Amino acid sequence: MSYTGTIEGGVVKLPPETGWADGTKVRVEPIESKEDRRSLVEKLRAIARSMPEMPSDWAEQHDHYIHGTSKR
Repeated sequence: MSYTGTIEGGVVKLPPETGWADGTKVRVEPIESKEDRRSLVEKLRAIARSMPEMPSDWAEQHDHYIHGTSKR
């Protein structure tokens, strides 16, 4: 069972229907917003744009380019 709450003044506030007693141990994880995902995508695109042009056979021969092995 899970509930969605909010942080208010540094304290996790859960809906009253949880009915959990004081001292109940819980796990708290932030929920990723669409804005967070969008900013991550933009960061990854910026990294990809900053990379040099890759060889056309990069996918097939990545071991050669990364580790110096012979091409297959």
